[in-house]
Amino acid sequence: MRKMWLPFILVFVLFLSACGSQPSEGTNNSNSTAAPKTEDKAPAQEGKTGTITYQAESGPIEVPADPKRVVVLSSYAGNVMALHVNLVGVDSWAKKNPRFQDALKDVAEVSEENIEKIIELDPDLILGLSDAKNLDKLKQIAPTVTFTYGKLDYLTQQIEIGKVLNKEKEAQVWVDDFKKRAQAAGKEIHAKIGDNATVSVIENFDKQLYVYGDNWGRGTEILYQEMKLKMPEKVKETALKEGYYALSLEVMPQFAGDYVILSKNKDTDNSFQETDTYKNIPAVKNNHVFEANLNEFYFNDPLTLEFQLEFFIEHFLGKK
Repeated sequence: MRKMWLPFILVFVLFLSACGSQPSEGTNNSNSTAAPKTEDKAPAQEGKTGTITYQAESGPIEVPADPKRVVVLSSYAGNVMALHVNLVGVDSWAKKNPRFQDALKDVAEVSEENIEKIIELDPDLILGLSDAKNLDKLKQIAPTVTFTYGKLDYLTQQIEIGKVLNKEKEAQVWVDDFKKRAQAAGKEIHAKIGDNATVSVIENFDKQLYVYGDNWGRGTEILYQEMKLKMPEKVKETALKEGYYALSLEVMPQFAGDYVILSKNKDTDNSFQETDTYKNIPAVKNNHVFEANLNEFYFNDPLTLEFQLEFFIEHFLGKK
């Protein structure tokens, strides 16, 4: 009988011996293949996504490869938004753009003078203009990349911001596609209004009238650079070089083209539109004045450019 149970007893003893040789919890056994407990793993380095080198105007600068908290202190909020990068602070102009309000409702309004507020936002990247105040202080908070306004053409500017954000490919794809669509729309507009028809972009800003050249926002880049629409000679003489020119109501008829894009703020004094001088302008009499909201039409970032292109297609061609 004892012989019959002996094999089972030996197996049981071997089993107990094996269990006793296992390392207890927390034992540092270099020969053990057991997986470490979760709490023993090295903590993940959250937010440490590495850096890239961007060749800025001021020289090479290390910027985050995957920025998560960007502050924009200039007109580039729409450029960043178009590349789907998170913003934590933007300038006042971006905040009051009706088309940006929903996207920026939880984003702080800041300027280069709000150093303490910017510190609180804990940005990992700051974008601004080269003549911004407090640049030395801003650079101590986060990598700060600046641009000289107008130094780059409006589409190259988007590609450069794409490089800063490590999204150059996405920026280039949009640029190539936008140029094609804008130029195609331009051909249709030429066919409808004629190759010799002139177009002016006039704005009523803070009770002062301005006319714009071909690179100062308000859709000028699309109309003149991509669509190749004609600019009145008087505008060429005065606004083309500087980008804009201040004018009085009395001389406005000399600057108005066959078609006028009128950028204005409805909350500003627009009584000039009730004068005989304005009403007798041929473009006004022919219903060739297309009014735009100044706060929506101001810049030349991709989001605004898309809106401007839609605006021109709708008003020149009657398409929506």
